[in-house]
Amino acid sequence: MKRILLTVIAALMICGIVNAQEDDRKPVGRKRVGVVLCGGGAKGMAHIGVLKVLEKAGIPVDIITGTSMGSIVGGMYAIGYNANSLDSIVRKQDWGFVITDKEDLRNQSLSDRQKQYTYLFSKGLTLGKRDKQAGGIIRGKNLAELFQQLCWGYTDSLDFTRDLPIPFACVATDIMANEEVVFHSGKLPQAMRASMAIPAVFSPVRIGDMVLVDGFLRNNYPVDVAREMGADIVIGVTLSGKAKKPEDISGTMSVIGQVIDINSVNKVEENIAITDLHINVDPHDYGAASFSAEAIDSLIRFGEEESMRHWDEIIALKKRIGISEDFRPRLLHPLRPKVMTEKQHVTGYTFENMTPQDERFIRQKFHLNKQDSIDAELGQALTTSMRVDLFYQTAECRLVPDGDDVRVVLTAGNRKSLELHAGARYDNEEYASVQLGLDIPLKTAIPVNTDITLRLGKRLMARGDLTVHPRSFTRPTFSFTFFRNDVDVYMEGDRDYNIQYNQFQAELIPFNYDLRHFNVQLGLRWDYFHYRNKLGSETSKLEGLKNQHFYSYRARINYHSEDNWIFPTRGARFKAEYAYLTDNFAELDDESGMSDINANWRMSFTFGGRFTLQPMLYGRLLFGNVVPSVMGNTVGGEWFGHYVEQQMPFAGIGNMEYVDHQFVAVQMQAQQRIGSNNYVLLRMVGAQQSAHLENLFDRRTLLGAQIAYYYDTMFGPAGATLGYSNHTKKVYLFLNLGFEF
Repeated sequence: MKRILLTVIAALMICGIVNAQEDDRKPVGRKRVGVVLCGGGAKGMAHIGVLKVLEKAGIPVDIITGTSMGSIVGGMYAIGYNANSLDSIVRKQDWGFVITDKEDLRNQSLSDRQKQYTYLFSKGLTLGKRDKQAGGIIRGKNLAELFQQLCWGYTDSLDFTRDLPIPFACVATDIMANEEVVFHSGKLPQAMRASMAIPAVFSPVRIGDMVLVDGFLRNNYPVDVAREMGADIVIGVTLSGKAKKPEDISGTMSVIGQVIDINSVNKVEENIAITDLHINVDPHDYGAASFSAEAIDSLIRFGEEESMRHWDEIIALKKRIGISEDFRPRLLHPLRPKVMTEKQHVTGYTFENMTPQDERFIRQKFHLNKQDSIDAELGQALTTSMRVDLFYQTAECRLVPDGDDVRVVLTAGNRKSLELHAGARYDNEEYASVQLGLDIPLKTAIPVNTDITLRLGKRLMARGDLTVHPRSFTRPTFSFTFFRNDVDVYMEGDRDYNIQYNQFQAELIPFNYDLRHFNVQLGLRWDYFHYRNKLGSETSKLEGLKNQHFYSYRARINYHSEDNWIFPTRGARFKAEYAYLTDNFAELDDESGMSDINANWRMSFTFGGRFTLQPMLYGRLLFGNVVPSVMGNTVGGEWFGHYVEQQMPFAGIGNMEYVDHQFVAVQMQAQQRIGSNNYVLLRMVGAQQSAHLENLFDRRTLLGAQIAYYYDTMFGPAGATLGYSNHTKKVYLFLNLGFEF
């Protein structure tokens, strides 16, 4: 009898504990409040403004549901981001990057980073295997990466009702069964990614036999889901503006926006009917793709303003909820941005769908055997390296609870067979040019990458690079390049002659060390010049040119920490090289070899967020009894090494001109940003030149200035430059569209 009594008491205690835990998630003495956020792409930024007003009014949120962008805002809110932190997060994102599949190369090599400012298009392809991530223009890699980072600590499989600070659910559509799919559990980043997968724009999310796309197709305003979860009072937000006219539909994104609008009416009216407080925010003329800073600011403001028009209703609702007017809900969670920077102790690393060689590569590159903790930044660096260095189409970093600590699980998708790049540009000097790139990883025990580049235009170039990625610190590289050059050479602003030649170049770099912003190379190079034709003016003194070959020993240092490759506002850029040029590995024309020292150093200082000063020092010094004319110093144009390798830019000189063997210049550039993408640039430069270093300051100073306007487009900078120098004594105009290559 005593035993039975003890058993009953124990059972009652267990039931009491369970009930207490259940009751812990229920509001005591008041009704449950559900917030429902509809989809709408960028228009969903207005949800943040609505949440700000609800927080100001002291409305508790016990349940939150959403579709598409509503699922993103709602999911973030459910794990502890308040409205102000969400406001900060969406404003600081580079949405032009987030909604593409470009890689975040901040922690990758300089050559990888430069590709993003060379090519318009990059696409990884997996041959011979079904690509489960295909099915849309955009794979959504950066969106998935962003969700992983923002949901840090909530990336493993969870019950959204019990494991999140606020119970949450979101809606997707299974296009195989044409059914609504409601996520109450699973991986939170994956659920949000599925809920906003606009068909044909973003690749669908595949879970089992389901192929999931944006939930707007079946339930864009899931009030019924919130009711099923136990919401007694529902506050819902929709995003409907004035009906569009035919003339309003122009361009791809406006068509997509209209398709979303007309297909998102399923269940909306019936769900509005069961909403206690319905707030409809008019997005005015902004659409699903309006991710500009101005649009985000306006949409959040529209959400606040519309909610404030309902202020009296919101306050009156508190009485129905069963709380006083001065009630303020207790925060369930500290602000999430703090969590993102916190390190969590790691008990171990698990690698899924990766070869042992790739596992060793990642362990060594990031010193994982010595890493006893992880944060969101390291997690992002790991997945980026898996995609860029090891050529996996997708990569995921999850934290699985292991006692009080976590186990890190790194999961790879299919390996890319190749990656294709394409770029195009136009200017009024060379007209149209196209550059194609092909990266092909080799199936070897040690990662090896083949990089093939082809440039088509007035200057033809074909290049092949073979780079070995051993687990040591260096990446040995062998390259072979063919140039077919057609170059106009000017003298004091007048065209002096045109030279056409072929150049063959082979380079072996056994020492090639990368460390984030820093690269050091030591190598040996062979150059062969085959001259095809030289046409001069009546005053030009043409000399017979003989084909030449050279062997050179080279050491390079390259540092680049600028925040933007084209229009930087902070950071520095430094590049220096020493080359010893010979024709037989020791001498040049039976004399000592030629020494080539060249360097450029630029820093950026920003004032007021929009105005940037960029001082730069650069030059090239040549020493030796023999200096081949093809290796002589040249200046002119906008960029280093544009027409020929040794070319240096000079404000006010539009075309390439030869200068003396000793050349040093100082430049100051002022950069003013207007709006978000417009730039006005003022550049002034002064230089000294001489045949001998000791006489560098004996000749007059070369002076030049130019003013330019550029608009930063997705195709590269588009604009015009107007310049003048005391060397040419002529005004020149340069027009450009596209990235430089």
